Amino acid sequence: MKLQLLIVFVLSLDKFPEKSAAENGKVLSITALTPEQVDILRNISSQFETVLWQPASPIHITANTEVHLYVPQERVLDVTAQLESNQFTHSVMLEDTEQLTEIQTRNDTKDPRLKGTSFYERYHNLEEIYHWVNKTATDHANMVKVLLIGSSFEKRPLYVLKLSGRASNTPKKAMWIDCGIHAREWISPAFCLWFVDNCINYYGLNREITEMMDAMDIYVLPVMNPDGYRYTWTTKRMWRKNRSIHPNGVCVGVDLNRNFDANWCTSGASSNPCDDTYCGQYPESEPEAQAVANFLRSHKATVKLYVSIHSYSQMLLFPYSCAHELTANHDELNEMAQDAANDIQRYYRSHYKFGPGSKTIYLAPGGSDDWAYNLGINYSFTFELQDRGRYGFLLPPNLIANACKEALLALKSISLKVIKRIQ
Repeated sequence: MKLQLLIVFVLSLDKFPEKSAAENGKVLSITALTPEQVDILRNISSQFETVLWQPASPIHITANTEVHLYVPQERVLDVTAQLESNQFTHSVMLEDTEQLTEIQTRNDTKDPRLKGTSFYERYHNLEEIYHWVNKTATDHANMVKVLLIGSSFEKRPLYVLKLSGRASNTPKKAMWIDCGIHAREWISPAFCLWFVDNCINYYGLNREITEMMDAMDIYVLPVMNPDGYRYTWTTKRMWRKNRSIHPNGVCVGVDLNRNFDANWCTSGASSNPCDDTYCGQYPESEPEAQAVANFLRSHKATVKLYVSIHSYSQMLLFPYSCAHELTANHDELNEMAQDAANDIQRYYRSHYKFGPGSKTIYLAPGGSDDWAYNLGINYSFTFELQDRGRYGFLLPPNLIANACKEALLALKSISLKVIKRIQ
């Protein structure tokens, strides 16, 4: 009862009109072919109020690698003029980001355009997700408990749902899933909601879900970055970081996936508070990262599988992202990721890359998955969900189900293998 009152109280303080934070612009696909073009493109991506979608930082732009760049409508002519004058290969990937954002924010059940869609086939603002947390715990008290593990910079609660199947005479091992570490990756919290719903409704009916829940407790953090997520709904759809305020008073936010103590703030992260990959003032300087780290430290004896859900690019990644060295159990992690990718290919005809983060994408120090692995959670993964660039962070609601089904299949594949190894 106290927890329910707490959630209601928080919501009463946090009423806000969840209108679309639509930004009118285009997303360009650009490829630099020479070192000179790489330098020019890095410069362009840091100007004109553009936002890099892929890669996350200008330092990762290399020759012959496709770059996805959001350009505000009022700067499209300036940017394309620069590209054409420097003979870049480029094309328009998304013509109208404002329209796609508007489509993503449709969640009025009376809207005839949503006829036939379920709650889990739509995106939901933070207030709706908090309400869902409360209702899920109330309606399924025999399977779901809500844990408050901390709060965000702006004092919003970090709620974890603990899912449990059949009781055991001995303490269970556990798995952890977090979603929404990067604010603009809306498909990530959507998956956490989808996953919890599937666990509740298919426990006892689906063999894999039943085995998974009987063998392990499952901790799910639906929105790790609530301040940033709220900001993407109300103000700036392309926002990535949290919303912490820095001593310099100029720029806001830290990349929470660069704020963990895993080769913190080395190559691949930024010490500039204005950059999207800003690492923070020190490891776990952000309350969101610290809350997750503290919880996992206090449960490291039982948590055996760590999964962080991201988007986009369709990848199943594992440590290390913070260094080029291989983990001690590299072959085991690689086999698990490969089997999961093969399952997705077989059942859904979608191609997922797999491998260590640093070799599959680029160096990204300070990541939660590397930190979890170094803590002693030997099975640590990051999933990059749909798509591969057609819609990017603006994945339409009608593709939520497919994205979640693919991720659920991979998660079941990996978790069942982990269960066999830890028994």
